[in-house]
Amino acid sequence: MRAPTDDELRELAAKQAALGELRGTPAADPVNAPMIRHWLAAMGDRNPAYLERGLAPPAMAQVWTMPGLSTAPKDPSPVDDLMAALDAAGYTGVVATNCEQTYHRYARVGEHLTPATRFTDLAGPKRTALGVGFFATWTVTWYADDGDPVAGMLFRVLKFRPREKEPARTPYPLRPAVNQDTAFFWEGARRGELRVQSCADCGLLRHPPGPLCPQCRSANRSYAVASGRGTLYSYVVHHHPPVPGRETPFVVGVVELPEGVRIVGNVVDCPIEEVEVGMPVRVTYRPMDDELVLPMWTPEEP
Repeated sequence: MRAPTDDELRELAAKQAALGELRGTPAADPVNAPMIRHWLAAMGDRNPAYLERGLAPPAMAQVWTMPGLSTAPKDPSPVDDLMAALDAAGYTGVVATNCEQTYHRYARVGEHLTPATRFTDLAGPKRTALGVGFFATWTVTWYADDGDPVAGMLFRVLKFRPREKEPARTPYPLRPAVNQDTAFFWEGARRGELRVQSCADCGLLRHPPGPLCPQCRSANRSYAVASGRGTLYSYVVHHHPPVPGRETPFVVGVVELPEGVRIVGNVVDCPIEEVEVGMPVRVTYRPMDDELVLPMWTPEEP
């Protein structure tokens, strides 16, 4: 079956609006004291006037005509066909955006309320934070036995096309140890910064990170953001054993930074036979899964 177009959805909405107000089936049970008592207890409403005067709280209007789990046929509604058409068009997400009630008078114990639904508007498609969708609006009015309107409710929903989620990456098996000494480094990698630990007292830079300064023995730590450029000091080509999550062979290098420290990382985007000691390199950041980003090294452009 072909999915309806946006123009066809708007045409259907206009047709449903032209139907006007459609009355449903009167409530199966009259407004009654036991249900009012349960409502007051659930809401924490201690006002004795309702039961003493035989009146229902105005906010209960919808309660009296809710169908529950009944298998009886539903009342005809100008809303159902449009909701089904929106689903067929791919607007399967739904979220309520407005519910505005109007109270005309109290419903009285013993009255049977009858709902009447009128479809009023379909706006869209509109781009929202949830996705592109249509705002559908309708009103319900509850009438008493004498034909008087008791309460009304404007209800609006957003029917939207859910965004496709990117499949989650398989967690990278060789995860580094992250603790209070190294967390700053991995947070920097996620932000695209090559952070080098520094002593907050004497200023010495050191890598790998540690709890104490090797020069002044201070435990006060900070960090500096390196330029991200360096020179390949040494390297090995790993062939065996197999490494989970990696395809062999690959290059592991020690890079000397102009800031005065050395850092280990993979050398990428370079044929193995062209890797050589002393070559200029720059840092690049590679997401390994949804959480882990590893700094690696690639040849510096001339």
